[in-house]
Amino acid sequence: DEIPTVVGIFSAFGLVFSVSLFAWICCQRKSSKSNKTPPYKFVHVLKGVDIYPENLNSKKKFGADDKNEAKNKPATPKNSLHLDLEKRDLNGNFPKTTTKMQSSPDLENSSPKHFAERKKDSVSPDSLKSITSLSSEDKQDKLGTLFFSLEYNFEKKAFVVNIKEARGLPAMDEQSMTSDPYIKMTILPEKKHKVKTRVLRKTLDPAFDETFTFYGIPYSQIQDLTLHFMVLSFDRFSRDDVIGEVLIPLAGIELSEGRLLMDREIIKRNVRKSSGRGELLVSLCYQSTTNTLTVVVLKARHLPKSDVSGLSDPYVKVNLYHAKKRISKKKTHVKKCTPNAVFNELFVFDIPCEGLDDISIEFLVLDSDRGSRNEVIGRLILGSSAEGTGGEHWKEICEYPRRQIAKWHMLCDG
Repeated sequence: DEIPTVVGIFSAFGLVFSVSLFAWICCQRKSSKSNKTPPYKFVHVLKGVDIYPENLNSKKKFGADDKNEAKNKPATPKNSLHLDLEKRDLNGNFPKTTTKMQSSPDLENSSPKHFAERKKDSVSPDSLKSITSLSSEDKQDKLGTLFFSLEYNFEKKAFVVNIKEARGLPAMDEQSMTSDPYIKMTILPEKKHKVKTRVLRKTLDPAFDETFTFYGIPYSQIQDLTLHFMVLSFDRFSRDDVIGEVLIPLAGIELSEGRLLMDREIIKRNVRKSSGRGELLVSLCYQSTTNTLTVVVLKARHLPKSDVSGLSDPYVKVNLYHAKKRISKKKTHVKKCTPNAVFNELFVFDIPCEGLDDISIEFLVLDSDRGSRNEVIGRLILGSSAEGTGGEHWKEICEYPRRQIAKWHMLCDG
């Protein structure tokens, strides 16, 4: 009887000791984890790689670290594009110091060894002097500069475009005096390849450093192509603002010797003539008793060729605005492969105020594209402040309520 009693006592003591030892080990691990500081410097390990820093909330901590590091770092020459990219802050911005561009040998020293990089169209001293001594009026007309590189990979038969950065962009947001820029790139004339960069928040000097590779383009066809860069500013509440564009004909550009670094001034977007956008037939009727506006999208004709096949897939998006604020939107069905589309679709909008003084309607004719964002073919605005036939049509609607009035309108550039 005594032996089982002794064994039970020893088992109980062993169980209590094991539980106490396990609890002590857990407490030690928890305390060691709490003493460790979070790795705030993880961004600096990935130089040249953007991790969408606009999502980070601890901007003050990063700013303090950057100032301390700047004091300890020796002064380095600002003589290359690569070094400038490494000096950007966590928001993708560059320090607001006037940097002087150097000639092609300096850029070649900063390139990788296996690439023979060349700088095309280097800036002359006279142009540098004019840039640094710009007056306030000249700065308003300037839309900034785009920096990029071109390369052709003969082994993979691939055309490589690297969008590096843009500098000196104008502020599209009047309140914050900044922009949310991104770049759309298309290879002309076929418009077969359409790509775009990510959006960088609140910066006038965005550093994208994004590479786009286009396979299956023979080197013999490079001379026939043209690169079209569209610089835009993202707007969450309305259509994105167009800052400007850059057109690069590749005729005469040699890519056989290696990567080619280039920079171009961003110019104002070339507004195409309204006659080339086609026409739209719409009918409107204002019911004053029910305070509704009936809109009928009837036909479109002479639409331009937007697709690679030569025909577009048009549809119409109708936006109703009250005091420049969109309050309703509708859209028609897509008509496949036709420059002369017949829609015959009716939409009824409720007007939030008495009369049509603060009301306007926008018609957007778009080309449906499953592979990328739909491209705007043409645009039409009807309202009291509209010019041309749009204002005349709106005046007739207000003067003759309860009457359906139809008219053809020339589409302008979207």
